[in-house]
Amino acid sequence: MQVLMAQTSLGTPDWIVIAAYFGILLGLAWWVILKGRDTADDYFLAGRNLGWFIVGASIFASNIGSEHLVGLAGSGATDGVAMAHYELHAWCLLVLGWVMVPFYMRSKVFTMPEFLERRFSPTARWVLSIISLVAYILTKIAVGIFAGGIVFSVLLPDITFMGLDSFWVGSILVIVLTGIYTILGGLRAVAYTEALQTIVLIFGSIVVTIFGLRALGGWDQLREICGSEMFNLWKPLVPDNIAGTWAPVRESGRMAWYFNDNYPWLGMLFCAPVIGLWYWCTDQYIVQRALGAPDERTARRGSIWASFLKLLPVFIFIIPGMICFALAKSGRVEAIQQTMFDSQGQLIRDESQKAFPMLVATILPVGVRGIVVAGLLAALMSSLAGVFNASSTLFTMDFYSKLRPKASQHQLVWMGRIATTVMVLIGLFWIPVIRGGKGLYDYLQGVQSYLAPPIFVVFFFGVFMKRLNSKGCLAALVVGFAMGLVRLVIDTPVKLMSDFSYTEGTFLWIMNNVFFQYYSLLIFVVCVVVMIAVSYLTKAPSYEKIKGLTYGTVTKEDRQKSRASWSSIEVILSVLLMVIIVAIYLYFRG
Repeated sequence: MQVLMAQTSLGTPDWIVIAAYFGILLGLAWWVILKGRDTADDYFLAGRNLGWFIVGASIFASNIGSEHLVGLAGSGATDGVAMAHYELHAWCLLVLGWVMVPFYMRSKVFTMPEFLERRFSPTARWVLSIISLVAYILTKIAVGIFAGGIVFSVLLPDITFMGLDSFWVGSILVIVLTGIYTILGGLRAVAYTEALQTIVLIFGSIVVTIFGLRALGGWDQLREICGSEMFNLWKPLVPDNIAGTWAPVRESGRMAWYFNDNYPWLGMLFCAPVIGLWYWCTDQYIVQRALGAPDERTARRGSIWASFLKLLPVFIFIIPGMICFALAKSGRVEAIQQTMFDSQGQLIRDESQKAFPMLVATILPVGVRGIVVAGLLAALMSSLAGVFNASSTLFTMDFYSKLRPKASQHQLVWMGRIATTVMVLIGLFWIPVIRGGKGLYDYLQGVQSYLAPPIFVVFFFGVFMKRLNSKGCLAALVVGFAMGLVRLVIDTPVKLMSDFSYTEGTFLWIMNNVFFQYYSLLIFVVCVVVMIAVSYLTKAPSYEKIKGLTYGTVTKEDRQKSRASWSSIEVILSVLLMVIIVAIYLYFRG
């Protein structure tokens, strides 16, 4: 067995490649900025003139960021392909393109809360905007910055500046470089740079997978070392061996109140789609790219293109994470083994977050490493740029423009830039909270699971059921958000303080230990009941005012116009995507 020694330093060819990448990126951003106009439509939606390739690549690049480079690969190292369920939600992008895009494009809105205002009421718009901004602060912004620090701490551990270690230096550098072109160029700069970053990211990640399998000895060696459980998408509710590594239950002799982060199949089957449809079809962070398309056909084609790209993370992030685990377990790379396993040979879950950058640092030759590092930075920067722009759009169009209805286009653009800067600063304060957490992807999925259900309910039930009114919408948002906030407040002390725990058997202990997906399902059910009950107990909405915003109020002319934008190639590609997803599910059965 060949043992590989770590060579973590970057060589001169690596730095040349990284410098070239940043030169091309900043040059492209500057060219796009010069083309832009000082209007809200151009700054926030790129003048509604993005092509399908840019729309799809931008959606993918915005999604594939810190949580994948650091968190998803880390999840692969600890739980195998369990998290592939979320990546196989590429079908949700088909729902965006075929189901939701026609409503969004007809309404000509800037933001998702604005669509909710037209469907329900101005109050619903404000509530959703607040929830969305809170979610971005708690998840995307802070997690993105944190992941930049993780990458730098592994690849350049010796860098320090004014008493700050490489983690903080990396976090600050990523956010400053990203913030510059995002603040200046808006969505147009973000979308075009993300298209470039998508190419660099995919190529770099494929290189890591290839070199990783070569170092390990091939695919068969990966399956043999990891075992069938790590290749199984469907985790049991109750394991045969409670004390085993893969045991989803952590209790002895009593009813299983709670489950660990092994993602049993029941939660994945019923909860994960709710989170996926919320994220891909109603989240400003993603849908804003589709809104930047000139028409329904372009937006739909961009969504289909993004859905195919979305299948890649299973193979370019989860599999490398599993490769990292296999290299450590087999002892083929001593540096990885010493980092990921303790002296008793037990896996250290918290160290798994370093899986992807550790592979880059140990198995890649000089020169190639620079290409992959550029891909890592591309993913970090693209996801941050996307959320910066989405946050500024929400604040400017949903709050500032309402408070200052006579504000000029120039004032709206500048307020968007100021809002971006403020969101960046707020995100920095959350880094210590996440740094003390038990896992980046666990943190992200937990928070999203608590915030997603009420938003999913009001959008999808609102589109499919014309009888639902503003009172029902507001009740569902408030109740659902309150339930999620309660769980976050209960969970936070446990994540912040390693020696803190609730007394076993108490209400707080039970709340903290109920598996997050099951709690999310509870929020979902409560929101559905609340929204329908309140709506039917109060006055029906004016169907004339919501014409075109629900399936029951779409005019024949709008329906025919939407149908005319379809093409056979779009239908064929959509069916092909579903076939590929089913094939992947059939393969990863352990």
